[in-house]
Amino acid sequence: MEIQKSEPPEYSGFSRRNDELRSLVSKKNLQELAYNTGGASHPEQNILEILFWDRSVLISFPSLEICDMKSQQVLPEFSQAMILYYLHLADGSPISGRWVSFAELPDGRFYQNAFQGYTGQMLAREIGNHLEGFEKVARTLNAQKAQLGHASYIFQALPKVPLLVILWQGDEDFPASFQILFDDTAHHFLPADGCAILGSILTRKIISKYQADFGHLTTSTKKL
Repeated sequence: MEIQKSEPPEYSGFSRRNDELRSLVSKKNLQELAYNTGGASHPEQNILEILFWDRSVLISFPSLEICDMKSQQVLPEFSQAMILYYLHLADGSPISGRWVSFAELPDGRFYQNAFQGYTGQMLAREIGNHLEGFEKVARTLNAQKAQLGHASYIFQALPKVPLLVILWQGDEDFPASFQILFDDTAHHFLPADGCAILGSILTRKIISKYQADFGHLTTSTKKL
């Protein structure tokens, strides 16, 4: 995968890489994978179960077909790519609770401005100073409240890949700003471009829910 320099990574073109990842992951031990990823193994069915954005996903072995447990539908290719990279790289490292910017991830510094453009800046343009709206959306998306900025919430993308979204409210001199941070162990589970895609996905989730709930608000209201 290659990060776009000024846009979020495209959610397409993963099919060939997914096949390569399947070949690598298929050689791994199911129970070891469960431990390293924070998932649950079902050895009698040769299935690994993990959470992906708060929904249970089933991964069958050795085919590595990935489907939603509730709907039984196969996940889109880009979602499969995130999970396959996670299965491939996960080494069981515990979450540290130390938050870092995208720039502080290995290979992330060069793309920090682009990442902020399609995550934090997009959230600031859409939500602005509307702290209550952001908090309601975060709770609806099952995020866990944190204690940074004026409002912050932890969103669990994968069992060992949390993302922290922080809102700093603005005033007459400085506009509101948002930033997405990662646990400093994120590189033990995903490459930098995988983290970038998760940040973009989370941004779209928040904005989509915010528009559904608060799309009627005027720009001036969001600045209050």
